[in-house]
Amino acid sequence: MTTPDWKNPRFVLRHLWLPLLCVLWILLLIAAGGVDIALADRIYAWEGQHWALRQAFSTEILVHKAGRNLSLLAWFTVLALCLYSLSRDAWRDRRRPLAYLLVSTVVATALVAWIKHWSNMDCPWDLVRYGGDRPFIGLFGLRPVGLQRGACFPAGHASGGYAWVALYYFFLAIRPGWRWLGLVTGLSAGLLFGISQQLRGAHFVSHDIWTLGICWATASLVSMAFWHAQAVEPELANEARATRA
Repeated sequence: MTTPDWKNPRFVLRHLWLPLLCVLWILLLIAAGGVDIALADRIYAWEGQHWALRQAFSTEILVHKAGRNLSLLAWFTVLALCLYSLSRDAWRDRRRPLAYLLVSTVVATALVAWIKHWSNMDCPWDLVRYGGDRPFIGLFGLRPVGLQRGACFPAGHASGGYAWVALYYFFLAIRPGWRWLGLVTGLSAGLLFGISQQLRGAHFVSHDIWTLGICWATASLVSMAFWHAQAVEPELANEARATRA
């Protein structure tokens, strides 16, 4: 089993700081270029000046509801495998990676849901610009007294896909050659969920980028918590033996 080398500063730079800096750079470009509104305008116009796909079978039923259920099924499958590994010595090396995947995915989705609870931002479909009844108010803008709370930032549904970027670290631990497949799986699921929600008018593109950043940061930090401690344990044992000698 390969251990993610979180003690190596170059590993930390490549796997944590550089990806998060890329996410920040993309978010700055989106904000500076007004990409959120420009893209939503095009989608809204393409759908005939209303959110024609808001309740469509392909977006609401197939991707939103079935996709959410599929993500939950995947999580419960990991839970079952994690419990199974506890009773099988042959699965001993799989226990930590499975526990990591279980924890990372649930923490990522819970963190996005928690931020949604207090961020107080509206969906595109709520805005006057797109047929709703609310003005656009940015993340740090002051909402008028009496205006109903928003609950659309970051992208909650996309987190059900992007949380699975943790498969990168899971496969890095048990089968390193599959780590990129794991990453692509998480990115593809998040991208599919995110685009579907944008087509429904539920989110701006920046909401999905924020969600990706949160999910990758969570996957990396939880990986650090799981495997940095494992790497330190042998060193402590060696130091103890040296002290007794």
